Amino acid sequence: MPFDGLFLYNVCHELNDNLRQGRIEKIYQPAREEIVLIISKPGGKYRLIINANAQNARLHLTGKSAPNPTAPPMFCMLLRKHLEGGKISGFLQSGLDRVLNIQVDCRDELGRPAVKSLICEIMGRHSNIILVSRPDNTILDGIRRYGHAVSRHREVLPGQPYIPPPEPQKVNPLMVSEEDFREAVMNGQLEDNLAVALQKSLDGLSIPTCREIIKLAGLEPNILLNYCGEHELRTLWQTWQPLASDARKQKLQSVLVCNCDGEPVDFFPLPVVKNEKFTYTKARANDTVDAFFSHKIIREIINKQRSQLLSIINKEAKRIQKKLALQRKSVAEAGESDRLRLYGELLTANIYRLERGMQGIELENYHDPEAKTVVIPLDKSLSASENVQSYFKKYNKANKTKKAAGQMARLSEEELQYLDSVKAALEIAENMDDLNEIRQELTKQGYIKKTAVQPGKKREKDTPQKIKPLQYVSGDGFIVLVGKNNRQNDTLTLKTAEDSDIWLHTSKIPGSHVIIRTKGREVPEKTLLEAATLAAYFSRARESTNVPVDYTLRKHVKKPNGAKPGYVIYEKQKTVFVNPQPNAMQQAERE
Repeated sequence: MPFDGLFLYNVCHELNDNLRQGRIEKIYQPAREEIVLIISKPGGKYRLIINANAQNARLHLTGKSAPNPTAPPMFCMLLRKHLEGGKISGFLQSGLDRVLNIQVDCRDELGRPAVKSLICEIMGRHSNIILVSRPDNTILDGIRRYGHAVSRHREVLPGQPYIPPPEPQKVNPLMVSEEDFREAVMNGQLEDNLAVALQKSLDGLSIPTCREIIKLAGLEPNILLNYCGEHELRTLWQTWQPLASDARKQKLQSVLVCNCDGEPVDFFPLPVVKNEKFTYTKARANDTVDAFFSHKIIREIINKQRSQLLSIINKEAKRIQKKLALQRKSVAEAGESDRLRLYGELLTANIYRLERGMQGIELENYHDPEAKTVVIPLDKSLSASENVQSYFKKYNKANKTKKAAGQMARLSEEELQYLDSVKAALEIAENMDDLNEIRQELTKQGYIKKTAVQPGKKREKDTPQKIKPLQYVSGDGFIVLVGKNNRQNDTLTLKTAEDSDIWLHTSKIPGSHVIIRTKGREVPEKTLLEAATLAAYFSRARESTNVPVDYTLRKHVKKPNGAKPGYVIYEKQKTVFVNPQPNAMQQAERE
């Protein structure tokens, strides 16, 4: 959901409780549109993050740190000049507007007391962070500058007066009476959804928040305003009043919504109607939004890295496919080598019938009685023996070309299979460690160039990370290990597993190597099927059904010399068909 005015209202009160009279010690700018203030008070230090990115605009306390650029950007240096050492006198919000004013008591260049405002506008793609000098209301700078060419309402440029964003023509839902509440809602468009009508008439409430209020009132979520009467408006008002009262008393707790895997998927500034598919945690607003965006930012970074690696693989695969097409064409063209050999043999057997100056000859094809005869072109300038030698030379050349092109085509096909296996590893990668392993593998294989070393610095050694396969425990108590990329697969199969262990892999489908640690015991069918469902899940066939999975003893698995990472050959295998299941076993601690 968006970071709306009601959520900012909750955050603002918590910031005043925690940070008022706090001193700004350090200021960082870890990203182009993000500022971090390190604020100290007796008893501890706080990290306040302010973000003006269109998708992640927010303001809250955080316990997470982020790497900072070696050279601070200009806006960061300006904030340090004016605000470092200053004391925060308060956090001010007008109504439920999505604009927060951080008032800072500091000193100017001459050491005289001064007041500066760091104005945080949390408004989606219109978000901004603006430093303003008081009391003259002059803009010192903004993290996003623009003039009248972008906005007719105002300019955000140094030296210009600060003009607040246009105020919405809405009522403050925390201060509204029942009569004004009804009037504001019913002034909307009758064909509007009730949630849209509430959002258009009440300040500080996003559409997702309005939907939750409607659900709490027990009304149909998609009801139209045209179908709302006395009962619906009365019920809405009675539902909203206790929430508004708690907000005014700073007792309104925010809610973090997580999926079945415990991953944050949404957050709200008020209680919500629960769904059994999700878990709900009530917490302070700053803690709620920090948990949500910490996870969201990590996922965005992971997805960005995944997309970059996938782009490299797709580019290489496209190049190899073009090369493979040419190689197959060469093989096809050289496929006439058998015809050239036949011509040479027939001419040799009938050399006594050849004379210089002949342009061709029709001979009996004793290799194919059904064809009876074949017409063989001749070079009239050559003698009989020279024509024979010419055809054998062409045959030898075509045969060599066929073999070479066939060998290169086979190598190209193997390389495409390898890149397909890397794609499978990218699909199941869960964190940056997994992606870094894949990046190191691609760098070692030459698909990614090593970064250039700056003058005066030594190249860092490419030390591979410790291999950490996933570890599960079957219902029968057997340890099952799953590799998540080619490097892990090689280590798991060739170094970790013992000859008596069971090795599993999807049949002719890129995926993970799976090992059942037997310790010499016989593996029950239940454990075998559980491990097979994991092998199917950690493969390119995870969205399919009835997936074939091969299994055999580890001693029957070999890696050919010079093979790509993750590539093995195996024998004496059996096959089972299973449906992929991520939770086929209980996950244990990694080795």
